[in-house]
Amino acid sequence: MKELTIDIETKSDRDIVKCGVYAYADSPHFAVTLFSVSVDGGAVQLYDLTAGDVIPTEILKALADESIIKRAFNVQFERICLSKYLQVHYPKIFSSYSINEDTVHDYLCPRSWQCTMIHARYLGLPSSLAQVGEVLKLEQQKMSEGKALIKFFCMPYEYKDGNPIFHNTADYPEKWELFKKYNIRDVEAELEIDRRLSKYPVPDFIWEEFYLDQEINDRGIAVDMKFVEAALLLDEQAKAKLSADMRRLTGIENPNSVYQLLEWLEKQGYASDTLDKAKVKELLKTAHDPVKSVLEIRQQLSKSSVRKYTAMQTAVCSDHRARGMFSFYGANRTGREAGKIIQLQNLPQNHIPDLTEARNTVKYGYYDEVEMLYDDVPDTLSQLIRTAFVPRKGYKFIVADFSAIEARVIAWLAREQWVLDTFASGGDIYCATASRMFHCNVVKNSENGDLRQKGKQATLSCSYGGSVGALKAMGAIENGMKEEELQPLVDSWREANPNIVNLWWSVDRAVKKAIKEKNTTVTHGIRFIYEKGFLFIELPSGRRLAYVKPKIGENKFGGESIHYMGIGANKKWEWLESYGPKFVENIVQAIARDLLFYAMQTLSHCFIVATVHDEIIIEASKRMAVEAVCEQMARVPAWAEGLLLRADGYECEFYRKD
Repeated sequence: MKELTIDIETKSDRDIVKCGVYAYADSPHFAVTLFSVSVDGGAVQLYDLTAGDVIPTEILKALADESIIKRAFNVQFERICLSKYLQVHYPKIFSSYSINEDTVHDYLCPRSWQCTMIHARYLGLPSSLAQVGEVLKLEQQKMSEGKALIKFFCMPYEYKDGNPIFHNTADYPEKWELFKKYNIRDVEAELEIDRRLSKYPVPDFIWEEFYLDQEINDRGIAVDMKFVEAALLLDEQAKAKLSADMRRLTGIENPNSVYQLLEWLEKQGYASDTLDKAKVKELLKTAHDPVKSVLEIRQQLSKSSVRKYTAMQTAVCSDHRARGMFSFYGANRTGREAGKIIQLQNLPQNHIPDLTEARNTVKYGYYDEVEMLYDDVPDTLSQLIRTAFVPRKGYKFIVADFSAIEARVIAWLAREQWVLDTFASGGDIYCATASRMFHCNVVKNSENGDLRQKGKQATLSCSYGGSVGALKAMGAIENGMKEEELQPLVDSWREANPNIVNLWWSVDRAVKKAIKEKNTTVTHGIRFIYEKGFLFIELPSGRRLAYVKPKIGENKFGGESIHYMGIGANKKWEWLESYGPKFVENIVQAIARDLLFYAMQTLSHCFIVATVHDEIIIEASKRMAVEAVCEQMARVPAWAEGLLLRADGYECEFYRKD
């Protein structure tokens, strides 16, 4: 026995979409119901655990044997659920593998578990088994009946005395037989996908990164539940008070009704067809009371970020740690991690001067006290969301992130020497950019300091071919810039960065040539490879980005453009269009991702609990020094010779932005 391909069906009273697999399997009402397995690619065998079937001992032992590969589509689900199953039913087998002492919970070691979904993502394919089957035109497609059967058998249909009640499988023999066929079919589909994708295997170093990602997900990050519960109570009180104020000022019955509020605004002379954030902000510029007060209340009532406290409450395991927050290769254009469940990647920023005092006031104070000190209660709760994440008792957080990583990488790739020199000398890149753009000396908070913001705006907006639209999207108008100065700003930035502009169009030519001639081209140390219906972009790290069915088409202006199949904005598999600067954006962000994983691997002896964009969060002993972590992160791999990295960090007693 060398390999197992597995698919299981389970039941739990917890909603896996909202809480994730760790909390789902942590429920006392969790159970594995069906277990289908193929040994070394052979015929699929199903075990109905609800009917008393017993999984053979050699297969149970193989689950804990790190020398035997286990495969599944979204293998994290099988690994975590089977960890719980073995712990409960076969504790001796579960404990037979070497448990890492530096952990806060026990799961089967991820190192022998490989994921067909990750393989698909690595090749630019969708993340769902059904979609991959459709794209590959498998003969054995995922059965469409599965979704309804999962709802019927895997979720409780009612509660009695607080206990979930599930449909008894014996009472519905026809449905249950169909569900068993569905379980077998998934393994058959996975085997066929593995066979099709085997021509393009995932490199071993990517699996090593995946294992590290799984270890971080297994550790989880602790949540201060007393603080979360206090915040939720305050939010409920704030919304009740604000709703009452809204009714008093407007007379409308339902303060949350957009239709009723729009009707009231029209009567006040402020007609609008929407109440989105941008429109409310615009209306406030000219509004007078009572409209001004009503719109301000609307802003507070619609503060959706405080819902993250509810997400925390839903996602934590019994030990108050939130696990499974990160999806490996979730952004398959670059390979970056994606956030799940609580979504640490889009937490609100904090600007409250004394976070500790504000946090303690929320945790231990009363509503009136919080309102008196901070006025806008929903906004205060929003700014304090990060602080709900805490280290274990006796530990601290060390938070470190790369400084201007994308600006450094694109300059290194393009050989934009003045940018590299600025970083080498420790200069301010935005001041240096403004100096070149406006041909004068720019010093932050001093000589021509007002131009620094324009340098920053242009750097963030224009590095990947962005023009006036990109500047507007990044808030140029809101930051005080005038419409007529935006195009000159774009032109000045491009003139100041000729080698980056050259990189865009060199990549554009290299991609088109590779597709047209079905061969390999090279520019700026990047290889572009056309191979059997794929365009591969080989990065300096050796990792490849994949684009499916690339072809040369026509853009909306009548010129040549590059088209490929991928997941679009509406999450459908469709034709997408790209060009040189967009490919450069993918390449730069992918290299930044590779540098982050390199840093994570060199720091893997530390207790990393989260990664957020270019940031690493370590649950550290009191003895660990921030400087040592930053020094380690600033080291570059052999493939990035000449790239200057810098990491900045700080320590804290709860998560925050420095």
